[in-house]
Amino acid sequence: MRGGGSEHQVALLAEHLPRESFEVHLYLTHRVGDLLPRIPDDVVIHSPEAAPVSFLEKVLNRWPGRILRNQARDFDALLRREKIDVVYDRAFHNTLIAGHPSVTTPVRRVSTIVSPPHLALPSVEKRFVQQKRRRLADAYRRSDEVIAVSHAVAESASRYYGLPIERISVIRNPVDLNAIRSSVQLSELPMRSTIDQRRLNLVCVGRMSSEKGQGDLVEAIARLPQPWPEDFPRFRVRFIGDGPLRGELQRRAESLADSKGTVNGHEIEFCGIISPAVGEIAAADALVCPSHFEGMPNVVLEAFALGTPVIATRAGGTAELQSDPSEPTCFWADPGDPNSLSLALLQFVEDSEHGRFQVDSAARWVIGNHSVGPIVGEIIAKLQGTAAKRSRR
Repeated sequence: MRGGGSEHQVALLAEHLPRESFEVHLYLTHRVGDLLPRIPDDVVIHSPEAAPVSFLEKVLNRWPGRILRNQARDFDALLRREKIDVVYDRAFHNTLIAGHPSVTTPVRRVSTIVSPPHLALPSVEKRFVQQKRRRLADAYRRSDEVIAVSHAVAESASRYYGLPIERISVIRNPVDLNAIRSSVQLSELPMRSTIDQRRLNLVCVGRMSSEKGQGDLVEAIARLPQPWPEDFPRFRVRFIGDGPLRGELQRRAESLADSKGTVNGHEIEFCGIISPAVGEIAAADALVCPSHFEGMPNVVLEAFALGTPVIATRAGGTAELQSDPSEPTCFWADPGDPNSLSLALLQFVEDSEHGRFQVDSAARWVIGNHSVGPIVGEIIAKLQGTAAKRSRR
């Protein structure tokens, strides 16, 4: 529960499942993370015991699939012991466990795919990608229900795993608007435009890995027009998060910096992990989401809920966050294109009136399409299925 998008969604579901219908259990391969305090007290958390591992065991665990098979057997024992009726597995790492052939206990299973797999699986998994693709295809075929968080994800999953498109239901990520807004005291935050009249504060929140596109944002800042118009405030870009590319990103930003430590007068700052990040999003003049691909970006939905303008790439499910050109929700750029992103940044600073209109459109969008009550209701219907008719074993 380290704070990724899927972990946030699992915590949200644990909070909102009605206890008159569900006794909620949470299985974690590692019981760690900043989101653990969010899990309600009545949720039973299970995690494999961290027993000492012998040298021989370490050697044997290098055999492909052994660790996964052991996790699946542990999970299967849990299903039998706790008499579980339905399993909700979200993201492919968890589906590899819940849908493993070693799991033989008969339960209803609802699987959720959160990113376009033809891009996500090769990006995240560096070894045995084709073997994992086959195992996931088999696991999803044996699921009682398959959910995708966007149409882009559904279409990718259908092609990549060979699933009939009609087998995949699109259920968008829910957003708890009241919880997000109450978690930050908006009245106590500095006015966005008055933090520093000479700076527009941008935040980019996410794991620093290639698919998240932070490198494109660094390059886009360097490609902003020079000389910069005197009546325009310059940018202060704050990268929030950590990951394998953080050092490389910092070195690139430093190589572009002038003697004052700015990139053509614009500031770039690496802040590390700030959890939760909603306060940073609420206080910013805009959120930037430069991803190369996305399933359904939670940070953009949070920005919509908080009234923070968004500059985003048309990457996967992100592009589905606007259906009507007359109701724009973001300043759009092309994924993987620093020049396009630079133009979107310039449009944002040039047209503040358009930005205010987008904020209103985005608020209507998130209320109409992502409110937690209706979305969780759709998930509940998938979870219950025939499980509601099954007597406990």
